[in-house]
Amino acid sequence: MKFRILAYSVGNLGINLYTQAFATYAVFYYVDRLRVSAALIGLAMAIHGLANAFFNPLIGYLSDRTQSRIGRRMPYMLMGILPFSLTFFFVFHPQWAVPFHADGPQSQLAAFFYFLFSVLTLDMLFVIVALNWTALFPEMYTTLQERAHASSWRQFFGLIGMILGVAMPPVIDSAFGYEAMAALFAGLGFLAFAVSLLGVRESPHAPSSANVPLLRALRLTFWNRAFLTYAGASFFVQLAFVFIISTMPFYTAYVLHATSAQTTLLLSVFFLIAIPCVYIWGAIARRQGAYRSMLASLFLFALALLPFLFISTYSAAIIAILPLGAGIAGVLILLDLLLSDVIDDDEKRSGARREGMYYGVQGFVVRFGITIQALVLTQVLAHSGYVPQRVDQVPHAVFAMKLLLSVTPLSALLIGLLFLWRYPLHGTTWSQAPAGGQAGMHTGC
Repeated sequence: MKFRILAYSVGNLGINLYTQAFATYAVFYYVDRLRVSAALIGLAMAIHGLANAFFNPLIGYLSDRTQSRIGRRMPYMLMGILPFSLTFFFVFHPQWAVPFHADGPQSQLAAFFYFLFSVLTLDMLFVIVALNWTALFPEMYTTLQERAHASSWRQFFGLIGMILGVAMPPVIDSAFGYEAMAALFAGLGFLAFAVSLLGVRESPHAPSSANVPLLRALRLTFWNRAFLTYAGASFFVQLAFVFIISTMPFYTAYVLHATSAQTTLLLSVFFLIAIPCVYIWGAIARRQGAYRSMLASLFLFALALLPFLFISTYSAAIIAILPLGAGIAGVLILLDLLLSDVIDDDEKRSGARREGMYYGVQGFVVRFGITIQALVLTQVLAHSGYVPQRVDQVPHAVFAMKLLLSVTPLSALLIGLLFLWRYPLHGTTWSQAPAGGQAGMHTGC
């Protein structure tokens, strides 16, 4: 049992390696290093967000309806792993198709279309692989104790992927370039996904939603109060997180004037402090329930953002990032538990396991947050006086970077807390028994 949990959980290393490297450095690489128009990159991300609204629910719905000898999710994972890894490499290697000079691409329009096509392809393959991998979680683990234990390992490997995806690219770039980073990460991610397949065991008795029409499936999803409040909270929490990681390269370079090695150290501390905290939050969730634990982690997360509006030295940033990592650790593990409760509750309502649809919509929520963040970031940079690779940025640009790392994510978290306050699946009245008759699970106090 433990081997399967560990093997399955390794997949989160690959998912976070790709998603965090992309979310943190794709815009920075194209805008700051390749000097592609920030407005065009923002437009590409906006189109990507609209396409994602179609990819996620559709693939989730198709996955729920799939019936095959090897299960509902496995065919998609086997089909998507290799092209997903290759596409990640090509996102960071536009030079093979678009000529670049020292002052930017030979054609801004060609660079825009390359970025747009590669990002859309990456996102579609991400949904095929990551959605189906994630949808297995509530099916394979059915009690609070199992889910808290498995989620702790998932987030442990996820944090390793985040450390590599966020902290290592500056080091690899300074020595070999972003293209070498993309090649290395593509291979490592593929290996992680291959290992995760060893831990996958789909239940042959999971109720299929093959007889649930698409419109009814969408209605059941979007009229589910528990899911809507969860999705609202998740969107703003994920939005806060992507603002932090995407702004960090600009913040460290132009506010703290940190070197590549110092940036790597700062981000490593951020994620390393989160690793032991994942297990602490898991233990708290088993005692206090997922809902109360989530509220506590969000309050810590929000308070930890305030110092970044005022600090301007590297040593202060190292200290300030410790509680931030601790708060984010709780959010990472507890979102899993809350959504699993929603899916189990939905099974009692619909008579089918619809993980694919719920994780599909959840995936759109997360990816749409990346799109909103990229639009805001590129527009703020374009209008604040920011100049790519200029050591001393104008005061307006520096202040904008401080706001993007503190006030902006803090505002998102406060809105997320308002949604979470309305989440109904908690308290002494919420004790759930999945429709298959498995042991009940208590998620609140």
